[in-house]
Amino acid sequence: MRVWIDADACPKAAKDLVIKFALKRQFEVVMVAGQSLSKPSFVRVKLIVVPSGPDAADDYLVEHAGPGELVICSDVPLADRLVKKGVAALDPRGKEFDPQNMGERLAVRNLFTELREQGQAGGGQGPYGDREKQAFANSLDRILTRLARTYPAWQGS
Repeated sequence: MRVWIDADACPKAAKDLVIKFALKRQFEVVMVAGQSLSKPSFVRVKLIVVPSGPDAADDYLVEHAGPGELVICSDVPLADRLVKKGVAALDPRGKEFDPQNMGERLAVRNLFTELREQGQAGGGQGPYGDREKQAFANSLDRILTRLARTYPAWQGS
């Protein structure tokens, strides 16, 4: 099993939780970033730095992640591309992207983008605290368990 992380936008606490799960459950973590980041020195964790450019990390994730794998990302259009490809996607606040909620998530994202461009709405999400970390850990555990059942050959890979 492999978990990919859109590392540029993912909170450190969420990355740390994924790595903790990886060490316990024995799966690979691949962090994809548009800039060099510090990478924990565990064998199961890799860092791939893609050339800078619009959506370079997103394009890399869509090209390389496959069914039975999980991508941690905040980017709704990226999640939509992944879900259409059969890849599980989870945001760092514990909300899973799936075919049933993608239309709504895209519509809300587009609405807020439009409101921000018109100056009618402010910045982004609130702080990443204990509640968000717990929701993320619970969803991560649930999705990893589901993927391990659905793709048993990937366990412990």
